[in-house]
Amino acid sequence: MSPVSAEEQMAKGKPEDMQKAMQPWIDWFSSVRNGLLDRGMPLGNGKHVITSGVSDSTSQITGYSMIQAESMDKALTLAKTQPHLTMGEGRSVEVLELLTMPGMKD
Repeated sequence: MSPVSAEEQMAKGKPEDMQKAMQPWIDWFSSVRNGLLDRGMPLGNGKHVITSGVSDSTSQITGYSMIQAESMDKALTLAKTQPHLTMGEGRSVEVLELLTMPGMKD
């Protein structure tokens, strides 16, 4: 989560600076190893949908990555080293667990 949208972050960056800024991510992806299910991508242009209509989203979710860990504690350990946390004030990482739905099979 970030107070600055992914679109804003990418629009302000010079291509060479953005490429340099990717190195911590590449390092983090390597450190997660087999636990990395999906590197993820920046997210933007969100919409809020309800039965009466659609409006622009106010969500501060600016990207995602999917990891697999033995426990929530292990997932939190990985999240604490996530590069997003070093990119400025007001940034955070939400760690959510995929739950199995009763009656649903893989």
